Amino acid sequence: MIHINEVIVVEGKYDKEQLKKITDAPIICTYGFQLYRSPKIINSLRTLSKKRGIIVLTDSDRAGFRIRNYIKQCLGEAANIKQAYIPAVKGKEKRKEKAGADGLLGVEGIDEKTLEEILKKSAAVTETPLLSHVTKAEFYADGFTGRENSVELRRLLCREFSLPPRISANALLDMINKVFGAEEYRAAVNKIQTQIK
Repeated sequence: MIHINEVIVVEGKYDKEQLKKITDAPIICTYGFQLYRSPKIINSLRTLSKKRGIIVLTDSDRAGFRIRNYIKQCLGEAANIKQAYIPAVKGKEKRKEKAGADGLLGVEGIDEKTLEEILKKSAAVTETPLLSHVTKAEFYADGFTGRENSVELRRLLCREFSLPPRISANALLDMINKVFGAEEYRAAVNKIQTQIK
């Protein structure tokens, strides 16, 4: 059981049940798009963000990213929000008859070991600052922004870090700097450059 001070924000009750197997952290559900109609949920998240910080852990599909971005927009840049991402894995949850619109597993379908690793990295973001980071200029020089093939290169980089391919360039760079660091980034870039030659 891992102990996390922050509040974890997930989409639904099955996501919450899956996380309760590995952590005793407080977990809040947005109940999908009910978040859009419930100022109470947003106000709760705002308060919790100030008191303890929150970790947003939504599915890697379109709906998950919409919810993630809505929370960030409502709480503002100054809020204490950490982003945790599950990998984009094709499949469907056991309880469902068919896969979701994007055909990806949600938080409830990701194995406990992977979820534990994701949460440990996210929870450690503010506790252990990395000694080295990747600048926007380096990210550009390596071709991950501003180039014709940047989107495809970012997808390859996301795959190396087991991040969803839908993540924006800025969010990807932020995750690299807060979770992985410059050394892991450079190793991933070298591997990608070898693959595309």
